[in-house]
Amino acid sequence: MNLSLPEDLCNHRGFKHVFKPGKLTFGLIAPIEGYALSPFPTMKNHAEMAQLADQGGISSLWIRDVPFFDPRFGDVGQIYDPMVYLGYLASITKNITLGTTGIVSTLRDPLFTAKQAASIDQLSGGRFLLGLSTGDRPVEYPAFNAKFEDRGERYREGWNLIKKVTEEEFPSLTTHHYGSLHGAIDLVPKPVQSRIPMMVVGRAQQSMEWIASNADAWLWYATDTSRIGEVITDFNTAGDGKTFRPYGYSTWFDMSPNPDGPLHNSHGVLRGGWKALISHFKQQEEAGVSHIALNMKPMQRPAKDMLNDLIDHVLPHFLGQE
Repeated sequence: MNLSLPEDLCNHRGFKHVFKPGKLTFGLIAPIEGYALSPFPTMKNHAEMAQLADQGGISSLWIRDVPFFDPRFGDVGQIYDPMVYLGYLASITKNITLGTTGIVSTLRDPLFTAKQAASIDQLSGGRFLLGLSTGDRPVEYPAFNAKFEDRGERYREGWNLIKKVTEEEFPSLTTHHYGSLHGAIDLVPKPVQSRIPMMVVGRAQQSMEWIASNADAWLWYATDTSRIGEVITDFNTAGDGKTFRPYGYSTWFDMSPNPDGPLHNSHGVLRGGWKALISHFKQQEEAGVSHIALNMKPMQRPAKDMLNDLIDHVLPHFLGQE
């Protein structure tokens, strides 16, 4: 199947740094530290780690949206509000793409999300990618006076509203769950480039056909990586047969200090020495995976050591990295 990127994304600064047809790139999910024994990261040296990733050629840095500490979930991500934190990261990095994986759009007003997204895009010089999810913790929904049951419908409506106000001037749109626009007001700033690339994170209560028709990319979670090729084939088949919609996933990750360490992929954690990891990642690239976002929460050694090993020993084997 001969697929090509939409013309307006071929030269999009943030998008082309992460998604390259036929090539695999790597990103990091903040925070860049190991905190397997606690739901709370220390956030020590987080600016230094972000700058090391930026300077070392990592393609992307992803920020999660975890509004509350839920003891049953047991992870608060990078602690800071994702949009505020991205503004800070935009000021201390130069090249790395900044993205969300993902903003729980059904707990946020889409107009505020659009305003924040466009602001970050401007502050980062067009390096921002907006990933949206519906969240997976029903306990959060009452706090926002939101219904968990209709989140799929509200997701689609919020998605369309964000696109409308960031891509058009003085738009008109009537919504069921949110407000209405009648061409009298305009959202500023607009994105640096023609638009902000938008990605579905997880399934977001949507059909594969909807994702393939509306999302610029799809970021899921690694379960059985041996079936990734089937998932990508189904995803491509669900599309229009012309447009390249990149597929990527996130995974818990730990690299052994022993370069010959065997590969282990169990309970959602990918572990191994860099030689075995290169072989595994090459298989994923051949299967059609465009991007892998590494979450270092299970890491058992200093973040700087492992990040340097990733940069020095793994990245040079993948031409998708810049």
